[in-house]
Amino acid sequence: MSQNLFEGTEGQMKDLLKSINAHRGEAGALMPVLHDAQTIYGYLPAEVQTVIAEELNVPLAEVYGVATFYSQFSLTPKGKHKISVCLGTACYVKGSDKILQAIEKELRISCGECTPDKKFSIESCRCVGACGLAPVMIIDGEVYGKLKPDDVAGILDKYIKD
Repeated sequence: MSQNLFEGTEGQMKDLLKSINAHRGEAGALMPVLHDAQTIYGYLPAEVQTVIAEELNVPLAEVYGVATFYSQFSLTPKGKHKISVCLGTACYVKGSDKILQAIEKELRISCGECTPDKKFSIESCRCVGACGLAPVMIIDGEVYGKLKPDDVAGILDKYIKD
């Protein structure tokens, strides 16, 4: 279970309310407000969804439904360094599940979570089109291929130190 607690600022709330007010009364206002909220907070915590529901006068279930339906929205915070592990067929056959386990062990979080210091988040994805480099992980857009579980700690060290 994630140990991430929501920590919004007054400035973020002011920006959210500004977005809500700009779209209030428009047909389909929920989508642009959710996009803005995702930009403001980096994800859509339950507290933010509740404010959006109340301010737009739509059911919280509708806000949650839209936020979970579209893949661009996240209900969990993302770290400064976003790690994505390909679990597509070629990568999986070559051991990407072991790479993911090594990352989780090293960072002491599970896939879909963010470290308490918000430095790292881990997610899995399907084919990234680098099958010849399988297994593959991507950190902040940089592709690492032909990995072995023993490679993980050394790669993460360069990001831990920054």
